Amino acid sequence: MSRKFLETESPAWVTEGLITEAQRERLLARYPSDAVQAVGLLPLLGSILVGLSALSVVAANWQRLPTPLRLGLLLGSLVAAYAGGEYFLRRGNRRVGHGLIGLGLVLFGAGIILTSQLYQLVGYDVSGLLAWVVVGVLLSYLYESQSLILLPIVIGAAVQTYCTQALGIFSYTIVALVALGSGYRWWRRPDTLLASVLALGLLWQAALWVALSHSKITWFFIPAMLVYAAGDWHRDRAAGRALQGPPLVAAYLFALGLALFGETDQYAGQLRPPVLAYLGALGAVFALSVAGKRQQGRLASLPDWLLLLPGFYLPGGLPLAIATLVVLYVHAGSVLARAHRSGEAEQLTLGTVLFIIATMVAYFKLTWAFLDKSLFFLIGGVLLLSLSWYLRRRNASRLAAGVASAASGSAPTTPPTLPNQPQEPLA
Repeated sequence: MSRKFLETESPAWVTEGLITEAQRERLLARYPSDAVQAVGLLPLLGSILVGLSALSVVAANWQRLPTPLRLGLLLGSLVAAYAGGEYFLRRGNRRVGHGLIGLGLVLFGAGIILTSQLYQLVGYDVSGLLAWVVVGVLLSYLYESQSLILLPIVIGAAVQTYCTQALGIFSYTIVALVALGSGYRWWRRPDTLLASVLALGLLWQAALWVALSHSKITWFFIPAMLVYAAGDWHRDRAAGRALQGPPLVAAYLFALGLALFGETDQYAGQLRPPVLAYLGALGAVFALSVAGKRQQGRLASLPDWLLLLPGFYLPGGLPLAIATLVVLYVHAGSVLARAHRSGEAEQLTLGTVLFIIATMVAYFKLTWAFLDKSLFFLIGGVLLLSLSWYLRRRNASRLAAGVASAASGSAPTTPPTLPNQPQEPLA
């Protein structure tokens, strides 16, 4: 809840008798204005600018500094960051304290890299950078901070990128640290932002694995859908869907690419892995996902797997394009049907957008070759506007009907009271 929301809505609460004017003032006092919060950030921003100035001076003269001084600067900055973080945490300033702890973690990794350059150490393994990831995961358990939980995921993705691009190896240890360390942290204390970043980090590492091993790119969806299946097993529906978002986006973009370019059969050699091995692995992940959906009562989301139908095994040409378009339409319809049952406005909007995208792809594929281009864009624009207007009107009427039925069927409730305030009897 924000102060702006209270300032807008609380006068109506007073008018309706839900709260008194004194209670309204007490509520507003709990939420400082945005201007006060912005002023509180000025010291932090000033400290950052001073630190950047000092850092630029040191970086410009780094090669001319003696080795003991360079080591002293690295160790001193590291100790200062951690000590400053602990100091502010003990004084109750959690935001600045956690920020300095995160800065210390970044400086720890920078110290590993700069020390290896300082002594001209040539490493062909990831032992030093692996320690960076380990420390990041440990800090995420020691401190209750969202930024410190996100940092190991980002660091793991960066270190894995360095391993694949510079060393030509893929570290399964880094994947395990991020998936099990940060993943278990999310599992115990679910958070939607953490779930999305965790899924993106794991998908990035899966893409690096596919690229390094020169495998068919469709193997990417085996680990991607493992991440999706993990979301099916989580008890928190919102956090589970946040974890499933990136894999579903990747699967949808892949299906959309097949619908647009599948008839050329140009990329068939990069898309078709061995049938038995791929379908067996995909079937195992599908069974795991179905078991999780059944356990948590979410079988309504099973049509998400339509996007993973292996249509790329069909011969390139019109059959593949039509089959993929049918999949896109059925998937959009399933999202709309699920949204109409649940009455969720976000899902209705998403289903509408997916349906419009499928319609425009079909229109593009069917009319681009034989329609005049000006006529093509004119008809397409009219079709898109008409379809958008119709679907939005239909969704709005469905939502209004759902809200009305819910309001008519709900029992009257008593007005909410603030803590330590006696509730007045109803007249």
